[in-house]
Amino acid sequence: MAASAGSGSAQSSSSAYQDQAEARQASVPAQQGPVEAEARQRAAGERPAVAAAPTGFFAGDPLSLGLPAFIVGSVALGMVLVGFVSPLGVGASLPIVLMATGLGLLVSTFWAAGVGQSMVATVLGIFSGFWLSYAFLILGLTNGWFGIGIGDAKATQELFLTAWIVIMSMLTLASLRLPAAFTAIIGLVDVALILVLIGVIQVENNLLKAGGATAFLFAAIGIYVWLTVVSKATGGREMPLGKPCLK
Repeated sequence: MAASAGSGSAQSSSSAYQDQAEARQASVPAQQGPVEAEARQRAAGERPAVAAAPTGFFAGDPLSLGLPAFIVGSVALGMVLVGFVSPLGVGASLPIVLMATGLGLLVSTFWAAGVGQSMVATVLGIFSGFWLSYAFLILGLTNGWFGIGIGDAKATQELFLTAWIVIMSMLTLASLRLPAAFTAIIGLVDVALILVLIGVIQVENNLLKAGGATAFLFAAIGIYVWLTVVSKATGGREMPLGKPCLK
């Protein structure tokens, strides 16, 4: 009788142990990261689950804020470059560039990162750095913050423009797999910087004005892209943004 009871107890313990082992094995996919889980699903011939769209604080499209911030700064800078204000009024665009464009793009960068849009966050973050550094360049030169003498002011502007031409050229190449409208915006920013750099080197106002006109052009494309973003956000139809240059 005791032997029978012991046998039954052993079988029960064995069954319980087996159940626990199966439960642990079944929980392995849940313990894996999203990349490992997706790889396991593909290996098993299963269709990976589609991630749910972000909700709450991280919902929406960061470009709905980032593009207007970019556009208003582009228009303001373009007006300065085409001579809307005198050379003494070079800082006229700084309130917009610093507090609307630079800050707005910085907020949009964190928004894009929170949504998981790494490329969008990269583009917005780089442009935020450009506009904020431009504002500090003008403030620093006009107020003597950085100890740069009058004789080095021209070379400082050339240094600033050259450095950002390198970054914008890199970003243009990186955007070739994005819709063509985004590549056009970034590429035109690069063109505007090159025109302004040559204008500064040669002290040629017409080239500065050409850079300002180019700023108006990439601002116009930005408006078109923003209208597409808000149309989609409000349930409307998406407008074509062009096929990527590279697939």
